[in-house]
Amino acid sequence: MRADPADLVDVAVGVLLRPDGAVLFGQRPAGKPYAGWWEFPGGKLEAGESVEQALARELHEELGIDVHESRPWVVREYRYPHAHVRLHFQRIVSWTGEPHGREGQSLAWRRPSAIDVAPLLPAAIPVIGWLRLPDRIGITCALELGDDRFVARLGKALAAGLRLVQLREPSMEAVRFDALFRRVRELSARFGARLVVNSGHPASYWAACDGVHLRSVDLRSIVSRPRLRIVGASCHDAAELQRAGDLGVDFALLGPVKETRSHPGAAVLGWAGFERLARMSRVPVFALGGLDERDATIASRAGAHGLAMMRSIWR
Repeated sequence: MRADPADLVDVAVGVLLRPDGAVLFGQRPAGKPYAGWWEFPGGKLEAGESVEQALARELHEELGIDVHESRPWVVREYRYPHAHVRLHFQRIVSWTGEPHGREGQSLAWRRPSAIDVAPLLPAAIPVIGWLRLPDRIGITCALELGDDRFVARLGKALAAGLRLVQLREPSMEAVRFDALFRRVRELSARFGARLVVNSGHPASYWAACDGVHLRSVDLRSIVSRPRLRIVGASCHDAAELQRAGDLGVDFALLGPVKETRSHPGAAVLGWAGFERLARMSRVPVFALGGLDERDATIASRAGAHGLAMMRSIWR
């Protein structure tokens, strides 16, 4: 969406996350547009304020809490009848005080899997899908490990909580890939995990699981979003992230952040480059490239929804 800069209002939006996974919703009070509708708390940026500063001020005024750390997540524009807004969604991971409606608004904590407050502001609806995304993606490497060894490690990762797997074996011959697909699909289903197939493999496999992960070359050439439950995309720069947003994918993998064994000497983003891109992404982004669990906190602070890993996750 493009807008006249003079017409666009920047708004900081806070998604408060309790340790038990519940998130906070507020009901808009009487006298405001969309009174009675539910939303995530926040407010407009004042002159000279950063998103983090505006959010800390607004949540203190609205909820009586002191925000200690908020992390960038997703940026979306939405045109309401009364305003055209650019919403900077931030995940609030540390605060003190008990939220209470200082403007007379009702509050409600809900788990992402059981949100029953209604009606929700239209711009808040996509956030529910983002909240339901797991924070780790495992990318297969059966050619490297051997099929049986990989499947055994996949089972252990799923038992430990992995809930999103990308099947990507670009040089595997067709018969072997088909057999691996069936094993990975069965195992993923057993643990309630979602499976997507890389777009380098035939589209018949995409429809036979939960969806597809688009290679950057396919992201650039595809005309419309595939009609599948889950669509992800690989991105390396601002133009590809823009295309991912235009296409309406569910998430993007952004990288490489660090040098990888499979692409030695390739250009990398580094954490500064990753954050610069992630801070304006219209879809949740997973950090990718030479990462392991030790990178989780720095990735989140740089705007990553989570980590995507091809080797370290199977160790």
